[in-house]
Amino acid sequence: MSENEGVRLQKVMAEAGIGSRRHCEELIGEGRVTVNGKKVFRFGERVDPDRAVIHVDGRRVETRSEMRYYMINKPRGVVSTMADERGRKSLAEYVEVPERLFHVGRLDTDTEGLILLTNDGELSHRLTHPSYGVFKTYLAEIHGPIPRDLGRRLKAGVTLEDGLAKADKFRIFDQVGRRVLVEITLHEGRKHIVRRLLKEVGFPVQQLARVEFGPIKLGQLKPGGMRALTVREVGELYKAVGL
Repeated sequence: MSENEGVRLQKVMAEAGIGSRRHCEELIGEGRVTVNGKKVFRFGERVDPDRAVIHVDGRRVETRSEMRYYMINKPRGVVSTMADERGRKSLAEYVEVPERLFHVGRLDTDTEGLILLTNDGELSHRLTHPSYGVFKTYLAEIHGPIPRDLGRRLKAGVTLEDGLAKADKFRIFDQVGRRVLVEITLHEGRKHIVRRLLKEVGFPVQQLARVEFGPIKLGQLKPGGMRALTVREVGELYKAVGL
């Protein structure tokens, strides 16, 4: 690329949502920006926004204009697809953007909570591939009393019909009488894994919701609600899978 080709780096960063051009110039001057793996200090650096891989403080900045990243709080009773041949309510009924998006992984129809939507195929592949070990956290309602060693048993591993399953983290989140809300984190995505795991140790799940997917948290997003991810959140997702 010649000096007159491409777009000035600070302009590309500003248009990607990093901040004002002045702020982006400060980041470049402080040596906090890399382009294709090399640290950049020159304000006049020009890049191709559709090809350059830009990182700020180690987090990737998505500069391809066609890329979209959203999160949705899937309600209970909705299938985790953009269409359903059986006529059931699907994610498409809650997505109000023109771009064609793909869901990153699935949730059971009876499970509510966080699903990511994107048209970024490489990121989606890595987020769902077991080798990248992206954590997912769930809140599950079960009926007590809960034995003191339940967390230890789940983290040690439980043998299911398709092999050993383990919880990476487990804690009691809330308890009212026999109703117990537990938080469980896993890095695998076998079908119905949380329900099967808890049922195997004697605590069938009454209700289940995914509240975190890697670094992304559901927060206060209401069931059926959808929002675009922030620049920082997209960068955190890239970082989680080594991009």
